[in-house]
Amino acid sequence: MDRIKAIEEEAVSSIKEVSGAKELEVLNVRYLGRKGLLTELLKNLKNLPDGERPNFGKALNESKTRIKNLIDEKMTLLSGQQTSQKLKTDRIDITLPPTGAARGKLHPITQVMDELLDIFTRMGFSIAEGPDVETEYYNFEALNIPKYHPSRDMWSTLWIDEKLLLRTHTSPVQIRVMEKRKPPLAIIAPGRVYRRDADITHSTVFHQLEGLLVDTNVTFGDLKGALTGFLHQVFGKDKKVRFRPSYFPFTEPSAEVDVQCVMCRGAGCRVCSNTGWLEILGSGMVDPNVFKYVNYDAEKYTGFAFGVGVERVAMLKYGIDDIRLFYENDLRFLRQF
Repeated sequence: MDRIKAIEEEAVSSIKEVSGAKELEVLNVRYLGRKGLLTELLKNLKNLPDGERPNFGKALNESKTRIKNLIDEKMTLLSGQQTSQKLKTDRIDITLPPTGAARGKLHPITQVMDELLDIFTRMGFSIAEGPDVETEYYNFEALNIPKYHPSRDMWSTLWIDEKLLLRTHTSPVQIRVMEKRKPPLAIIAPGRVYRRDADITHSTVFHQLEGLLVDTNVTFGDLKGALTGFLHQVFGKDKKVRFRPSYFPFTEPSAEVDVQCVMCRGAGCRVCSNTGWLEILGSGMVDPNVFKYVNYDAEKYTGFAFGVGVERVAMLKYGIDDIRLFYENDLRFLRQF
């Protein structure tokens, strides 16, 4: 019994003097742990006469309870002191000016797309959209590209099944619009397109902006005027524009459109392969066969169509030589725009 009293007096004194939570935990283990001083005393219970055991056990438990209560009270006190100290050292001065939140910016592809849409809507074109997952009919057949036609190899198509695919261009939107509307009409179809192609100048997923104008007496001169005006607004009126004969299944005649190299101003450099010109878009007069699919009278109506890659424009506009930079989410790159 004297040993119990001595241990308790020692514990009380030590708990009063302790100044930290870790030190208090050490005392808790010393007196109340599985190998603590009071726990060790409990092992002597079997050596006592039967008449002394109840009183000894009762005294031991009461001592353990008092020590446990003292430790809990001390822990509460230390926690309060620690919180108060933290509040003093971490206190925020609410009179200081705020640092301000970082503002996000539009992605460069979105910025260029918005610029192109703005140019064409000011020219009188309206915006039309269609599904990313297309049918073979709208993506190929209705655009004068029947099954097994060699021109299908121009598009590295990502097929979902025998009838469905991820659209390879936004031209299917033109067919969907012509099915529902009669001329005159002038639309642009922006959106994502998909092809099995990936390198520094090509991406599996990229963005196109395609246009269509149908009316009576539309000529190739109208096409040249519209696209020349468009390219001058994007790259500047000092840049020359040229049209080269080409082939597309849904236009006849067809033309590739080049703009004077924005890097060397036509002198010849690595970017333009020393030609002084950069290919920027494809265009042509709508093939009469396409009009048959939408029940337009090809004897009465004519039209032109064109398509431009938005990433291509952005790369030339900003002097970017790797298309993959647009999709790596590197803030050092994106913050420049």
